[in-house]
Amino acid sequence: MTEEILKRIKQLPPLPESAIEIEAVYQDSNSSFNDMVRILEKDPLLTADILKAANSPLYGFSREINAISQAVGLFGMGTVRGFALASIVKKSFSLDLTPYGITNEMFSALSKKQHALITVWCVKKENKLMGVLSPAAFLVEIGKVIIAQQIIIDNKQEEFRDALKELQNVEAAEEKVVGVRTPEVSATIFKLWKFEDGLVDTIANCQNPDQALEEDKKAAQILNVVREAVTLKGTTSEQSIQNAKKLIEKYDLDMEGFEKALEHVV
Repeated sequence: MTEEILKRIKQLPPLPESAIEIEAVYQDSNSSFNDMVRILEKDPLLTADILKAANSPLYGFSREINAISQAVGLFGMGTVRGFALASIVKKSFSLDLTPYGITNEMFSALSKKQHALITVWCVKKENKLMGVLSPAAFLVEIGKVIIAQQIIIDNKQEEFRDALKELQNVEAAEEKVVGVRTPEVSATIFKLWKFEDGLVDTIANCQNPDQALEEDKKAAQILNVVREAVTLKGTTSEQSIQNAKKLIEKYDLDMEGFEKALEHVV
């Protein structure tokens, strides 16, 4: 982690109170479904954001979700926690992704597509991991915001574009020009905000799941697959899906479930 990037991370505002309350409920083993619903319903704007996200056609529900309780019932507490944290955290950042050659809308599509693919793929068979996977899928790319800021400040936009073209790999270009990669920056942000260790470890090691703690390896593997499948512009390609399937075979994950999820999401 470079001093410049670390300084920018430390200058971020503290985690909003609403997120702290959600985390407290989620991490409390004595909390119930109703406790989570009650916390979320206290914030009408957050409720609206969650319902808008939950009603995305990417998730394939045939009927409209009209209430937070309905969303929690359908998706589970872990996934709705991801919806909520994504809404809250992204409002803490001023977005300018121009060094990556993408718009804010493309960046939003990237996180939404990653989250939808993970949810449809894993919500049934890997539901116990969704408390980590849901926020991780939404928020793993947030480090790009900090990296983009640094590239702009250092006036290295052209150097970064050249690196992207030469290396054909976003995070290799980040490493070459800025000295750090997106997952490392994102994990450092969430460690500073005192998110649980499993989420931080999963994000930090999503490119190298073997380096994750044993209990976090599968989540890191799944996150790696989905990040490979969804391109920087929030789309998939024949090549990106092939790359993702190679990882699924390597990690011995659920290929049939992944292919069915692609039918819904792509």
